[in-house]
Amino acid sequence: MKIRKALVTAANPRQRTLPLQTLIDPAGEPKSALQVVLEEAEAAGIEEFGVVVCPGDEARYGEACGRLRGRVRFLPQSEPRGYGHAILCGRAFVGEESFLHLVGDHLHVAHAATGCARQLIDVAVAEQASVSAVQATRESQLTAFGAVGGRLVGGERPLYQVETVLEKPTPTVAEQQLIVPGLRAGFYLCFFGLHVLPPELFALLEEQAARDPGRPLGLSPALHALAARRRYLAFSVAGRRFDIGAPYGLLYAQLALSLSGRDRDRVLTQLLELVAARAD
Repeated sequence: MKIRKALVTAANPRQRTLPLQTLIDPAGEPKSALQVVLEEAEAAGIEEFGVVVCPGDEARYGEACGRLRGRVRFLPQSEPRGYGHAILCGRAFVGEESFLHLVGDHLHVAHAATGCARQLIDVAVAEQASVSAVQATRESQLTAFGAVGGRLVGGERPLYQVETVLEKPTPTVAEQQLIVPGLRAGFYLCFFGLHVLPPELFALLEEQAARDPGRPLGLSPALHALAARRRYLAFSVAGRRFDIGAPYGLLYAQLALSLSGRDRDRVLTQLLELVAARAD
């Protein structure tokens, strides 16, 4: 398995400007959130990028790609028919290869030198399987994420065999269907915004659309079907996700990027001064 292509979804009409927001990266350089996402994928070995956008957004997104613009193909989603439909828009771009999937409004900050996308791809290649990145998440945040249930299969590694996938479950449903042995009480494995997925996923999405053509197409039902057909894993990467569309999400993402980079000490000093001033 070699993962050469990345598919980034950024066509949600309510969040279409989020990937265009400017942040300061760990090296102190101003970049769009989209460029930060693309560069993480590039560092993981990705060679070609497909970005699903709303029609008419291609020019603005092209400027936001920075130095990677020449390696990006824009894939318009003609109408807002759901997250799964946005991924289907990338079928011709992906072809018959497994691919890395990222969402344009999530940024990832690794806890070590190896980036989150690189960690995930390394697991997918080693296991020769589809893998979704997950993060242990408090039950109070379940309604913002897809979540998985399964069992630990990685020994000392946080690697899980996925058995169930649900989209934004309530805590009651999660307690009944998504318990994962070994997690702290009140925590569940929620999606991280990174996946290595097989081309078979597109057929599963089309089957789902054919069963209920009037409903928006989601990703989680297709992933649940994938888990029933082939070995599908979840891996808890060493890092954190930041949803920049959530309240204060852009602020938290910027702080995390700053504290992982060259200006860490200066940012920490200013934060402490701000806290001290507020305390006075």
